[in-house]
Amino acid sequence: MPVIEVDHLQKRYGEKVAVADVSFTVEQGEIFGVLGPNGAGKTTTVECVQGLRRPDGGTIRVLGLDPIRDRAEVRQRVGAQLQESQLPDKVRVWEALDLYRSFYRNRADIDELLTDLGLAEQRDTYFQKLSGGQKQRLSVALALVGRPEVAILDELTTGLDPQGRRDTWDLVERIRDRGVTVVLVTHFMEEAERLCDRLAIIDRGRVVAIDSPSGLLDRVGADHRVRFRPEGPVEDALLLASPGVTGVSRHGAEVTVTGTRDVLQSVLSTLNGAGTSYTDLRVEQPSLDDAFVSLTGRGGRTATQSKTDGRSS
Repeated sequence: MPVIEVDHLQKRYGEKVAVADVSFTVEQGEIFGVLGPNGAGKTTTVECVQGLRRPDGGTIRVLGLDPIRDRAEVRQRVGAQLQESQLPDKVRVWEALDLYRSFYRNRADIDELLTDLGLAEQRDTYFQKLSGGQKQRLSVALALVGRPEVAILDELTTGLDPQGRRDTWDLVERIRDRGVTVVLVTHFMEEAERLCDRLAIIDRGRVVAIDSPSGLLDRVGADHRVRFRPEGPVEDALLLASPGVTGVSRHGAEVTVTGTRDVLQSVLSTLNGAGTSYTDLRVEQPSLDDAFVSLTGRGGRTATQSKTDGRSS
């Protein structure tokens, strides 16, 4: 039985449709991503999964439970790091964990949790004195203090610098290694590609696709690209005749060749056969951005950073 089953979920706010039709399952032990631009319906979806909002249509089962009817039991077994959360400035890290720990019947050891999440040295630090990354780790610790079977992490790395983001990615993988199933809500393509075993792309309140990151790339047939500067003449027709090459374009002295996974080998073989040397050779692998653009018709990173309405996603 899947850990989470969402079937034709619908949610409206007055005349606004936040979630039009969302269905997916989450299997035990995986990191499942919910990916899409702000305003796509991601946060509303996971709030319904947690029992924080009542759906207008469809069904949800979490660990075999109805998150509305069985809300108290779901909260005992599902931990959540919310998109926006704030603690009193003068509460110490251990005090916050001790308070949250009291809400659960299955309680984690605070010192062990602080050590695991890299917060042992901040045990007695006031919340207002924590850095952005430390606050994020504390919010994750609060989500794990009840030893949940499922952890829902919503926009976990928003506002962090690149190093803080990568440190947090390592943390998410350690959470999964503890045996916790993770639902990761994000609008960062690189984050989803790095962490998720499978992911659902949601756009305008609907699921566009569900697959592994590599499966999504295979589905849309995204091209690999080879860029280089030839030091002698090379005809476009010669490159286009190479196996696996689907296109050739030029920007000044630079040549860009697109094609299948074997395009690099084909280009090098063609150039060597023609006796043409080259410089500044670069290979660009297709990314989740490419799949997102192909599946939604929206511009990858640019689209994911825009807001389509006044509510968060």
